[in-house]
Amino acid sequence: MILTVTLNAALDLTYRVPHLRPQAEHRVPPAVERPGGKGLNVARVLASLGHETVATGLAGGATGETVRTLLAETTVTDEFVRITGPTRRTVAVVDASAGDTTQLNETGPDVTPAEWAAFDDRYTHLLRDARAVALCGSLPPGVPVGAYAHLVRAARARRIPVLLDTSGEPLRRGIAARPDVVKPNAAELAALTGTTDPLRAAVAARRRGAHAVAASLGPDGMLALTPDGTWRATPPKPLPGNPTGAGDSAVAGLLSGWAEGLPWPERLARAVALSAATVAAPAAGEYDATMYERLLGQVKVSPLSPSGA
Repeated sequence: MILTVTLNAALDLTYRVPHLRPQAEHRVPPAVERPGGKGLNVARVLASLGHETVATGLAGGATGETVRTLLAETTVTDEFVRITGPTRRTVAVVDASAGDTTQLNETGPDVTPAEWAAFDDRYTHLLRDARAVALCGSLPPGVPVGAYAHLVRAARARRIPVLLDTSGEPLRRGIAARPDVVKPNAAELAALTGTTDPLRAAVAARRRGAHAVAASLGPDGMLALTPDGTWRATPPKPLPGNPTGAGDSAVAGLLSGWAEGLPWPERLARAVALSAATVAAPAAGEYDATMYERLLGQVKVSPLSPSGA
């Protein structure tokens, strides 16, 4: 099975309005509710692609129970650890006229040392059956800033491939633990390395410890610098819609491609097609299957040379 970790899970609420007007009242239909947080989005896409997927992390309060109830409606196996603090909410307001999204994200619950220790025990147990691990998203208050570095080392000690998708100091420390893949976006990669050129930044990130770097470039696709080569994958055209969760679908594409033994160019094509098809879907963790199938054959994957970086 593939194990996903979401330490800062969320209840995702998505509202759609014909036109978002600041300082104005909007009457909206009921929000679309989904179990959220980056790792849960990854898990739901992996499951929809037919992969056995287990999701773990921290969930608490009434919001956390709602997240778990919604998760039970999917084929993802729930291995979350209950905590006292309430799981956060994230609100996406999709403006149909502009084709963009306004996002409001709560910080997350306070996690006690005992709760973190309980999660660490659960994670260690789940690693016994994991074929790959995805560590995704922000850290809630109380979780050690070096948590991802610790979890990467635990997976690698068991020779389990691990992908890390986070930002800031957790990424800086986590990458030093030598994850198999890191999946930052362009801004996160620039913040990590101090370099705004994505290719040069990917080279710098590999020097910091990552075996491979797969950088999301938003509507411009994805760049991958790996031991097997360097490639740039681009969709046929940018798509309007809700970009929330697009990067998470890219992670699911990379992991599913690895599980199926696909070479890197095919993994990248899948990741970019899934990411673009997610923008057209109503909520994070979902993708337009028809659009995905159409886009998959239209993604252009080109080899690059990092020699000048």
